[in-house]
Amino acid sequence: MKFICVTLLIISGITDSRSEQYEVVGPAGPVFVVAGEDVILPCSVKPNISVVDMRVEWFRSDQKDSQLVHLYEDRVDKNTDQIESYRGRTKLNHQELQRGNTSLKLSSVRVSDEGLYKCFIQSKSWNDDTTVNVKVEAVGRPPVITVDGFDHSGGLHLLCESEGWYPEPDLEWLNSEGVSLSSETTETHRNEDRFSVKHTITVYERDSKIHCRFKLKHHMRETLMITTSNMFSSWRTSVILISVFVVLSVIAGILIAVFAHKNKERIQLQNEHSQLQNEHSQLQNEHSQLQDEKRRIQHAVEVQGKYPLMPVNDDIKHCPLRPRLPLLRTSSSRLNSRP
Repeated sequence: MKFICVTLLIISGITDSRSEQYEVVGPAGPVFVVAGEDVILPCSVKPNISVVDMRVEWFRSDQKDSQLVHLYEDRVDKNTDQIESYRGRTKLNHQELQRGNTSLKLSSVRVSDEGLYKCFIQSKSWNDDTTVNVKVEAVGRPPVITVDGFDHSGGLHLLCESEGWYPEPDLEWLNSEGVSLSSETTETHRNEDRFSVKHTITVYERDSKIHCRFKLKHHMRETLMITTSNMFSSWRTSVILISVFVVLSVIAGILIAVFAHKNKERIQLQNEHSQLQNEHSQLQNEHSQLQDEKRRIQHAVEVQGKYPLMPVNDDIKHCPLRPRLPLLRTSSSRLNSRP
């Protein structure tokens, strides 16, 4: 009897274990979503058994340490260790858990949400998982076409630009017949998690309608520009006026440069003339001083020759003292006479 009970328990355990075996399935391909919208990440078990009493875990398998996105366990959500950027944006439908549906709703999708997500389901005796690849697309602003210049061969340079795209979009120019035109230059910038793109092309009068188209895999924006003969003629007139203005500016620049050079030479000649006048005045003063010195020396020499016994001051060449006159000898009788 005891042997029979043990056998029945083993058989029952094997049966229960087999009944809990399941397969976790996800989407066949990537899940595409536009940034800012909500998305459902599909995940369920086959056969469709209840997973209310199981552990359901969503995490990023492409990030370091497989960071937690959403956790359901013991019949409640446990998101204490959830990635900060996902807080308040994830939700499991608990009613769907009865039918084995563990799909995760992700709200207000961001470009940074793009990546690989793993859906892991664990029961007491079994576990399985599947991976969901999320592709985020951000649709940029409508393209804007502007005239960027004039070609001397008779064409207009057109610039088409748009920003706010993710991933980097493809750009295509089309003429009025829908034929694709090759762009000449492409300029791409990435601002944070979005792309801005600029393309240029040269068109001619025969291309009356030009389309500028930005494309992602599932989205597209397009702008049409209608060109007229007036646009080409106005640009020709503008080019002529600009050319005349450039020529006049060059001539004016040359004249100003010549005038400035002549004025500089005139000022330099004036300065040299003033310097020569100063030097001439200085030479005249020195000449006058030499003439004065010469006259003083000559005078001193003349005095020395006339009065050789008289000393002459060597420094200033003063005139000698007047010579002594001889005393007149008078007779005593004359001195004693009275009037």
